[in-house]
Amino acid sequence: MAQSTFKRLARKYIDLQHVLIIITSAYLIFTSGWILIGRRLRPNATFWDQSHVYLGLVAAFLSITFLITTCLKGKWRQYFPWLVGDFAQLKTDILGFFKGKLPIAGGRGLFSVIEGVGMLLFLAVGVTGIAWFATQGSSDALMWRGYHIHLAQGFIGFIVVHAIFACLHLLDFIRN
Repeated sequence: MAQSTFKRLARKYIDLQHVLIIITSAYLIFTSGWILIGRRLRPNATFWDQSHVYLGLVAAFLSITFLITTCLKGKWRQYFPWLVGDFAQLKTDILGFFKGKLPIAGGRGLFSVIEGVGMLLFLAVGVTGIAWFATQGSSDALMWRGYHIHLAQGFIGFIVVHAIFACLHLLDFIRN
């Protein structure tokens, strides 16, 4: 009885994860220009500063759990086929892309590998944010801040590419 309740709750969380990631990431990205945090979160920090830090910690937790739940039951091979030296579908997708063919969704090809890179970027943004928070007030805080900002910019680039690929996938779906 308790195990089935746990499985039901876990399934609901997994279903909700992507939505939570979209909402938290969008908020953090769109409000990041309004925050002023350097070496430490000031005692009189604004709502924007505090919300960015604490929602960022939630997003860091989501990045860890999302990577874990996405990679369960051997699915990591779909997003990280290069870890086992499997480049066949990725090569086919890239060559086909330059010939005007859209890569297929799923499998171990271009779309999946880019999604894997996005998961790693999201995780890296979270980890550097945690490190920045944990080292606040020290000389290392600004170093972690720099890493965090650069990785967040990379994650924003991933989101743009991910959105373009989602639109291409929809276009392919409509055409067929």
